[in-house]
Amino acid sequence: MAWQTPPMPGVRIVTDSACDLTDELVATHNVIVVPLTIRFGEEELEDRRQLSPEDFWDRCRGKGDLPATAAPSPGSFVTAYQQAADEGAEAVLCLTLSSGVSGTYDSAKTASESFTTVPVRVVDTRSLTMGQGLIVIAAAEEAAAGADLDTLVASTLDRIGRVRVYGVLGGLDFLQRGGRIGGAQALLGSLLSIKPVIQVKDGVVAEESKQRTRSRALAYLAAKVAGDAPLERLGVADGACDDIAAVLTQLGTIEVDHPLVSVQLGPVVGSHTGPNTVGVCYIVSARPAGAGE
Repeated sequence: MAWQTPPMPGVRIVTDSACDLTDELVATHNVIVVPLTIRFGEEELEDRRQLSPEDFWDRCRGKGDLPATAAPSPGSFVTAYQQAADEGAEAVLCLTLSSGVSGTYDSAKTASESFTTVPVRVVDTRSLTMGQGLIVIAAAEEAAAGADLDTLVASTLDRIGRVRVYGVLGGLDFLQRGGRIGGAQALLGSLLSIKPVIQVKDGVVAEESKQRTRSRALAYLAAKVAGDAPLERLGVADGACDDIAAVLTQLGTIEVDHPLVSVQLGPVVGSHTGPNTVGVCYIVSARPAGAGE
């Protein structure tokens, strides 16, 4: 079924492929996505353009080279900004994955400094996967409703402070070899039998807690999310998990203002976490618990 393109907002949202938004969500919200590059040895593929999440996870189950990632060039962002202007945007808000784990923000910022066709603002979401994705969706909805660039930047910065990103990994091999483990480094070595819960804290991956089994880790994570309710938005990223249905069931009763968004964890984050990773990402509501709409 063809997606109907909604009216073009005055401010167009640009992001990168670490947001893990599906093609349908990208089309629905008129978002322009700049792909990162995924490398398998000498082979380089553009995320989601030349390598789908399904193909990526199939490759990860094989015995070939472990994947690595590379940030887009400034020129890729210039192309995206120009596309937005050519399609009628009066301004661009670019929302990137955390500068703490990637040079993508720097590329987007460099591109914005040389681009003069329309105003461009670049914001580091300090997040990734659906933490970033939920911020993008919220900004796109506000843009579609007529918000101007300054308003969008202010509301986005407010949401960034309310975003939480947690994950349960199938193992630590990918995170260790990818070099992005950050504050979770202490989990390595003698603790490989522990099922860690990780978080994105201050823009980098860090240890949140240690759980003895995966089922305990998932139950702990669901309880943590429920404890932060009410939520503005909630998203789940499935990194080739065989127990994703149980995760969604545990999260299904949590109070949230918008429907839960479930996506596949993409190659950008999946390259560092490996298979059987589940990411739970949400934005805590700005209204106090028990308050009405």
